Amino acid sequence: MRDRLVKKVTEMRRVISFTIFTFILIVTARSQAPSFKVLFYNTENLFDTVDDTLKNDEEFLSDGSRHWTKNRYYKKIDCIARVIVAAGEWEPPAVVGLCEVENERVVKDLVNSEILAGLNYSYVHFDSPDKRGIDICLLYRPGMVKVLTSESWLPPARQMPEFDSRNVLLVKAEIFSDTISFIVCHWPSMRGGLLAGNSQRNMVSETIIHRTDSLRKTMSAGEKIIMMGDFNCSPDLEILKTTAKECGLINLSTTSAANGKGSYRFRGKWEMIDQIFVSENMINDKSGRSIIYNTFFAPVEKNFLLEDDPGYPGKRPFSTYRDYKWEGGYSDHLPVLLILTQKH
Repeated sequence: MRDRLVKKVTEMRRVISFTIFTFILIVTARSQAPSFKVLFYNTENLFDTVDDTLKNDEEFLSDGSRHWTKNRYYKKIDCIARVIVAAGEWEPPAVVGLCEVENERVVKDLVNSEILAGLNYSYVHFDSPDKRGIDICLLYRPGMVKVLTSESWLPPARQMPEFDSRNVLLVKAEIFSDTISFIVCHWPSMRGGLLAGNSQRNMVSETIIHRTDSLRKTMSAGEKIIMMGDFNCSPDLEILKTTAKECGLINLSTTSAANGKGSYRFRGKWEMIDQIFVSENMINDKSGRSIIYNTFFAPVEKNFLLEDDPGYPGKRPFSTYRDYKWEGGYSDHLPVLLILTQKH
């Protein structure tokens, strides 16, 4: 009889403890402000193995200079998927901007991969005029994000004969009762020196400034914007600072860059060329009528994304290729992560 009584009391205590624990979890969850994560990642040439006769993709064929194969392609897909999940840790990013994806086919393969399939990511993608065929896209989790509109921005028609770089992607979305416009970019490279590609970079900057100004006028001055991308330059370059100022954006990458952090390593030096901006009214709303956010920005520096740099002290990104030698890594860039938490 006593044993039964002891057992019954023990079971009751377990039930009570579980009930209290569950109640605490519910109260804690309700008391926490909504938050979500935004990731940007340069995937380093996420090409399929199919020849596109309209693009210069020959190096990424089985008989091309990189000896690209289906096995290498699907390993690359798994690598990028793993990075997306690992970057978010316990909560995968609600929004993911990607660049250097070849086409819609590779985006589909990515979101349907074994690692990502259970998260039900959807995507927005437009073909770009890039001569190599690399595009940008945006992944999003439909359970958290509702896409309202999407557009592909290009320079005016009069400039298009001279333009062969990437488009700019706009995705306007609703997330946690707020409306935010996401702008995803991959600016032309300055490879060969500061003046190299200046004309095309100016076209992209002017396009973003013009279209963002129209967006803010159409949707009111309270339009919330997150701009992310590979800008192929550091945050202190004048054209980038001018673009941000004209668009009412704050570069969240500046502090990390000043502290020696980066997303890309060149000759032993980290450079913050992958950056995320937010509009000023997302972190400071003087009217008191709009949702504002605490922000946290950092490059994702997981150990598996890094390897020893044989030429210089320290680590470098574990890339897919090093020159034309296949390394089997992830990318020559690190992803950058933004966490936004609504202020009470």
